[in-house]
Formats: sequence, structure tokens, C-alpha cells
Amino acid sequence: MGKKIATVITNMFEDVEYTDPAKAFKDAGHEVVTIEKKKGAVVTGKNNESEVTIDESIDNVKAEDFDALFIPGGFSPDQLRADERFVKFAKHFMDADKPVFAICHGPQLLITAKSLEGRKATGFTSIQVDMEYAGANVQDEEVVVCCNQLVTSRQPDDIPAFNRETLKVLEK
Repeated sequence: MGKKIATVITNMFEDVEYTDPAKAFKDAGHEVVTIEKKKGAVVTGKNNESEVTIDESIDNVKAEDFDALFIPGGFSPDQLRADERFVKFAKHFMDADKPVFAICHGPQLLITAKSLEGRKATGFTSIQVDMEYAGANVQDEEVVVCCNQLVTSRQPDDIPAFNRETLKVLEK
């Protein structure tokens, strides 16, 4: 049975870090719901290769209604973590031990949610020290799976491994 995946995203997301995993999730029968500040808004990737029409406003969703959280990278997570609504939303998934998938700069939202302490994770090179300060056990690997819940990757080159491991977690 397909899972319902909340995807928090805004302008300047890393195009392929959204499009490739989203396609993999949909191809496997899962539902991808994009969430931003305004339902119906159109957000653009930082490389101008992708536009995404937002399905839901953060004000109209409840974390309890989703099976997993997906945080694509780029500059999007840094913008979202400045908004407490997105921080609380992400924190709920980590606290409830629901699957969380974060690639590249995606873990920035988890840093602000104070949800990485004691967790094995990875992220883009420039945020790894921030992750360490947040208490994460940072691994410089293409994909890190922690407690069969948190799946993180470093960069676009890691997408095949990221997709493989996220789909394994969603099967459970």
C-alpha cells in the first residue's frame, strides 16, 4: 500500500533533488504532497529546470496525516527553517519515529528542529560541521540510514543510493 509523503519545498530547491526522488516515490505507488506557505503557489528550482505547483499550505496540513517527510536540498531548507511552522512540522516526524528523507541541505531543517542529536546522518559538505554542532554523528557517505527512519544523502550524485534506501524504508 502506498504511503503519503509530505514534501516541504520552496523556491531555490535543488531541482534534481526533488524531481528524481519524487518520481521514484510516485513510480513505487506513493503519493507526494508538496507543502509551502501558500497552496497553489509555483516554486522554481535554483537551476530553473523545474517548477512545482504547491499542493497544500503549511497552515492546512497536520503531520499526523502523513506517513513520511521528504526535504529536498538547495536553498529551500534554509528558507523553510526560518519559519517555525515548518520546524514544528519536521520535528513531529522525527519525534514520532516516522520516516524522514533529507538530501544535501535538507538536514538544515532538522538542525533547527533540534532533531539530530545522537543520530547518524550526512549532508552537503558545507553543513556537516553544523550537523556535528547539533549533535549528529556525521558520516561522509553517499547515503546514511539511521534507526530505519532517517535517510540522508550529501549531493545530487548520491540520488540513486538515496532513492534506493528511501524506498526500502517506505516498504516497512
